[in-house]
Amino acid sequence: MTNDQHGLAVTVAGAAAVRHYDRAIDELLHLRVEVDAETEAALAESPDFPMGHVLAAYLGLLTTDVEDARAARARFSAFQRRVDEASLLPRERAHVAAVRALLDGDWLTCGRLLGEITVEHPRDALALAAGHQVDFFTGDARSLRDRIGGALNAWREEDRHFGHVLGMYAFGLEEAGHYDRSEEVGLRAVELNPRDVWGIHAVVHTYEMQGRFGEGVRYLDARLPDWSTGTFFNVHNWWHYCLYALESGDEARALAVYDAVLADGQSCMELLDAAALLWRLYLEGSEQDERWRALADAWPAKVGEPFYAFNDMHAVMSYVGAGRIGDAEKLIASREAYVLAPRPGRTNQDMTRRVGLPVCRSLVAFGRGEHDAVVDALYPIRHRVNEFGGSHAQRDAVQRTLLESALRAGRRDVARVLVSERVNVRPCSPYNWLKQAALADTLGDRGAAAAARLRAGELARQGGQA
Repeated sequence: MTNDQHGLAVTVAGAAAVRHYDRAIDELLHLRVEVDAETEAALAESPDFPMGHVLAAYLGLLTTDVEDARAARARFSAFQRRVDEASLLPRERAHVAAVRALLDGDWLTCGRLLGEITVEHPRDALALAAGHQVDFFTGDARSLRDRIGGALNAWREEDRHFGHVLGMYAFGLEEAGHYDRSEEVGLRAVELNPRDVWGIHAVVHTYEMQGRFGEGVRYLDARLPDWSTGTFFNVHNWWHYCLYALESGDEARALAVYDAVLADGQSCMELLDAAALLWRLYLEGSEQDERWRALADAWPAKVGEPFYAFNDMHAVMSYVGAGRIGDAEKLIASREAYVLAPRPGRTNQDMTRRVGLPVCRSLVAFGRGEHDAVVDALYPIRHRVNEFGGSHAQRDAVQRTLLESALRAGRRDVARVLVSERVNVRPCSPYNWLKQAALADTLGDRGAAAAARLRAGELARQGGQA
């Protein structure tokens, strides 16, 4: 028995395995691809190293890719058959239980069990990181904030990974709406570790939610070497860069980044980033047929069976954007069959039933021009779309679809409510003022429409500075 870098006891056959495990945790917190190699090296040194297998399972299960999950399930099951769980330390047994819940598709129980580990072992960086991702995938903003916040006082500024814990906390603060505090904590995290791409990501989210897109572009430009290469998060942060470009009205710049970085995505996260960007253009009448066709071709292998409703939404976006309505309907039909055979504790089933299916059906209706149907389906669930995961910035695609359909359907009262909500939360967003102008157009108020467009233009030039 020995201790890991954070002072936690581990059951292991040799010190070399622990060294590789410690390096793997460091790579994980940096979101670097080397985490896989270090995890494999730890298990090569000690094939039945419990925390090595736990880490490998989390890596496979939290990509939201069904093939990765299948491989992780087979490997962890083999480990469980070989190991006597009674011989494990209590913390290790708790992690094994959390992994089992995740293997069973019960993300909520996994998150709860990881939270119990954190209460007793607040310096368990793996429990914090895995729990943070579970909170993200289940859209639990309060837990994104409090899981990390509740452990923070057990960490010291001189700790090697204190900055990474701050970066996670900053993202939780942002998703919970504490933007001033999120910016402060995120900037401190990046000051401590300039290559903390999750901390950079938290700051970027904060600027996005505040409509400070000019500041966001400058922040990313100034730190380009720190976030743009060497991690499995590069594409997502480039996606944020594209959102800033679209807010400023620079579609050409967004598409240039798309072609250079997003178009060749391989993972589910990369594919959904690509779809989310093209869908924002699609809502504004920019078709992008060739880009959609290439993206739609990449999705069937990822959504052949149900795994994560948030991925399903982006696959349907891609099919609709490519004009492949039949493929979208086939995917929806498979998910309708999936929810007809309830399996208690299967988190994705509840996500699919409550949010995923209504959203996917609405995307198809939008593609067909059936805008009343979109409004009727999305308006009642607009305040609970977080239940199928993602961030506020990612889920805004759903809210924009609802607003655009309300405008196109002539549902003026609904459109007025939606525009008013947006403008008053983010008065420095050119997009919001352009929708105010579109609403004024439907009401025949040419003066108000012109004033709103003028305001949008001013904000675009000023970079969101109200």
